[in-house]
Amino acid sequence: MRFYADLHIHSKYSRACSRDCDLEHLTWWAQRKGISLVGTGDFTHPAWYDHLRETLVPAEPGLFRLRPELDRDIARTLPASCVGDVRFMLSVEISTIYKRDDRTRKVHHLIYMPDFDAAAEFNRRLGKIGNLGSDGRPILGLDSRDLLEITLESGEGSYLVPAHVWTPWFAVLGSKSGFDAIADCYADLADHVFAAETGLSSDPEMNWRVSGLDKYTLVSNSDAHSPPMLGREATMFDTDMDYYAVRRALETREGFAGTVEFFPEEGKYHSDGHRKCDVRFGPAETIAHNGLCPTCGKPLTVGVLSRIQELADREFGYQPADPVDFRSLIPLPEIMSELLGVGPKSKKVMAEIASLTAAHGPELGILDDVPLEDLTASNPLLGEAIGRLRRGEVIREAGYDGEYGVIRLFEPGELAKASGSVSLFDDDLFAAPAKPATKPAGSVRPPEPADLFEPEPAQPVSPALVPEPAGVVAFEEPELPLIDPEPSLLDGLDPDQRAAAAVAAGPLLIIAGPGTGKTRTLTHRIAHLVTERGVPASQCLAITFTRRAAAEMAERLEALVGTQAHDLTVATFHSLGVRILREQHARVGLTARFGIADETVVQELRDEHGETYKKELHARDLVDFDDLVEMPVELLAGDTALIEHYRTRWPWVSVDEYQDVDETQYRLLRLLCAADGNLTAIGDPDQAIYRFRGADVGFFLRFQEDFPGATRVQLGRNYRSGRHILTGAVQAITPTTLVEDRTLQPCGPHTEHALIGLHHAIDEQAEASFVARTIDQLLGGSSFHSLDSGRVAGDGTQGLSFNDFAVLYRTSGQAKAVMEALTRSGLPFQKRSHDRLTDRPGVRALARELALVGLHGSVVERVRQAAHGLDDEDAFTALELLMPLATRFGDDVAGFLSELALGAEVDTWDPRADRVSLLTLHASKGLEFPVVFLVGCEDGLLPMRWPGEDPDPEAVNEERRLFFVGMTRAQQHLYLSHATSRMRHGAVRQAGPSPFLSAISPSVTNRIGEPVPKKRKPRQESLF
Repeated sequence: MRFYADLHIHSKYSRACSRDCDLEHLTWWAQRKGISLVGTGDFTHPAWYDHLRETLVPAEPGLFRLRPELDRDIARTLPASCVGDVRFMLSVEISTIYKRDDRTRKVHHLIYMPDFDAAAEFNRRLGKIGNLGSDGRPILGLDSRDLLEITLESGEGSYLVPAHVWTPWFAVLGSKSGFDAIADCYADLADHVFAAETGLSSDPEMNWRVSGLDKYTLVSNSDAHSPPMLGREATMFDTDMDYYAVRRALETREGFAGTVEFFPEEGKYHSDGHRKCDVRFGPAETIAHNGLCPTCGKPLTVGVLSRIQELADREFGYQPADPVDFRSLIPLPEIMSELLGVGPKSKKVMAEIASLTAAHGPELGILDDVPLEDLTASNPLLGEAIGRLRRGEVIREAGYDGEYGVIRLFEPGELAKASGSVSLFDDDLFAAPAKPATKPAGSVRPPEPADLFEPEPAQPVSPALVPEPAGVVAFEEPELPLIDPEPSLLDGLDPDQRAAAAVAAGPLLIIAGPGTGKTRTLTHRIAHLVTERGVPASQCLAITFTRRAAAEMAERLEALVGTQAHDLTVATFHSLGVRILREQHARVGLTARFGIADETVVQELRDEHGETYKKELHARDLVDFDDLVEMPVELLAGDTALIEHYRTRWPWVSVDEYQDVDETQYRLLRLLCAADGNLTAIGDPDQAIYRFRGADVGFFLRFQEDFPGATRVQLGRNYRSGRHILTGAVQAITPTTLVEDRTLQPCGPHTEHALIGLHHAIDEQAEASFVARTIDQLLGGSSFHSLDSGRVAGDGTQGLSFNDFAVLYRTSGQAKAVMEALTRSGLPFQKRSHDRLTDRPGVRALARELALVGLHGSVVERVRQAAHGLDDEDAFTALELLMPLATRFGDDVAGFLSELALGAEVDTWDPRADRVSLLTLHASKGLEFPVVFLVGCEDGLLPMRWPGEDPDPEAVNEERRLFFVGMTRAQQHLYLSHATSRMRHGAVRQAGPSPFLSAISPSVTNRIGEPVPKKRKPRQESLF
């Protein structure tokens, strides 16, 4: 069976697509065009997926058709000559933007599924990666290789086809953000890709020049954004009408009958150019101008023609031994538009085509199959036009940089003769026109190799330099005498880091400013003690505040000391407390397997027993979270022998983030370490931001009083941020700094130092839109819409992916507007917070179920058994959430339950995915991002102050430290924004800029946008 297929289309849920992109309109237009098999498009969108399930019914294997009653209704509105069967194949286009090999990659893919179950599984997996409801063509921060893996795992027979492979901005071979070979993109899974979509701006003849494409079946589709665009490109099959036959034809080329093509010059990325300057070049001209626009000096958008020339390893005109058939056609509406002198969507054109299809059948048949004499009998001018089309006698004006090209069949003078009905049949109407002396303007075909040349190199243009901010001096390492020391672990450290790590013994205080290598210094110090100073690893205790920080420290230490890392003790204060209590359980009246009560149990006992609830708690062999530090302190304080036992066990103690200790943790450290002991404390009092949790920066400030004779080292070389960011941050913290001679010297690998962006918005919605717009611009556009709308005009900052962006705010409530703006823009994001597993429905019940007798096997198996025992929806949701943690603990049920009780956090995101991070300033501590937006820099919000509340000087100082922390998360770009008004506490409130902004010098900032956007004139709604 020979048929046309168009397997790349979109629904009404895709950005910039017609509202008529529903199944009924698609079916009508498919019959009108003569297409038998259509992709559904967009099956990842929840609403479209539901519509597909409701409206389609199974047909041949892996294919679907409209419900019979809908099909009959559509057939009644079509001429009998066009009525035919239309089948649908589940399809979706996925946009992936990610970083690989330090380059931003933007690649679009077509995914095909054989049934709704496979599509549902695919959607479930992608739902963990990004927002599927924001756009029918979702944008995901996912490597192409990983997308292919998910496709293959979602259902037997599922497959992936790289979309419009040559498009400069969003394609596997694109000049802007692609690869040089399809196999490079899909890595170890590349053999599972067997077809490639060539796109509108190339045809098979152009693709034959690249031998690397020989292994792929080259397909064409319309990428229709409205139903009338169906079939402008299509693929022909001569095989059974079923999903698996089509897939087999693509794999083997048996039953693959060729393609229907645009003339490639009509594609909007065929030639090189810069549309803002009306510059259009062929490959040779682009090379001659070094790829730069001669008008504005910005890089040209290198089109498909040049990109193929770059990768081609065959001469122009090469043909394979068994070339697949292809035909270049002009859509019938465009032909009639040229003949009638009106737009292709005009009523006049539509009426004429309706008459033609009623008489001769579907549009593709008219263009390719209907005898010319039949067409001439209906309309002589049309007959001549179709004859020229079939002979390839067309006039071409190539598209470039997002502008569609123009393909014409007649010279203007010819059609002028046909302006009246009398002259329509003049004998000389179709006389061959005089051959022009030169090619029509803009007519570009693939050049002969002789046309390409290597021009003289252009002189580089020096970028404008930003003046060096006052008070910032580029850091230079001092010259050191030439020596040949023994190699040491400390050789890679800078002089200050090395001075700290090399301290032989005794108390040590390290003041480590942001980005100065705090964790690197601490881990190298511990590794140096173990590997170069003979300290047994079992005598070293390292304490930090979060499990994530502890895991990172343990990982780094293992890389430095190898197998000896297993003898090191790396713990949080609470996990250290658990260890001590399990070892000394009898002394506190507990068993060795005591449990940690969750908040629900603790609250129940408080309600029942009041202040004596802990007695009942301990009687049940339970402790609460506070007990984990308080009980070891009480135990040690009353037993000098026990103190000596632990001091002997761990004579070397290191504490990270010492500025954040509270009184109980401080007491525990004093008990574990003598005044002259080997305690290393590292941190930064200017980053002390947890007073609300009981932390007291005073313990850091009095360290040298508590430990007389302590060595003090300050780290001031910053390897994270650009110099303007550092200058602004130091200026912001200086009024209340707790560090004498606070400096941060820029020593990072930055070649350019961007000014701090300041933005004043009218309200939080405008502020959020600024964030989304700027992310889009820095990425160089996340979608075709970004480029076509003019929202993005350049390539962006190369090397950025979604993971490189963070939006920081003072309160979680500020995230709502940002989330809405990112969703509207189709940008994937995650709101990062301390979301504990035990707070999720079903988790606590499932954890209690694990204690029941009768469960057996690994933790994973027991959790599954417990979920089936509970047999409710919450339990199975909890099962999925707990799988990553359960897998980690193997057979250790007690360890699994302890980890849950200690606050293990939800991990529902696929680790392969990239997303913009949204998080509070407090949650951002310890993190870094190339691009940071700090929103809500307003008085009353930062510093935080409730309406009518008198400012507490110490609270304001901590808020300033919080601002300093936020600023120093940024590596390359920092944006500070504030709004004139914002919804707070249930009312819209006016606010001025944060007083912290006034400390930052204008010399390191750049104001972006107008404080108040111009009011737009109200637009009258069209009735049509």
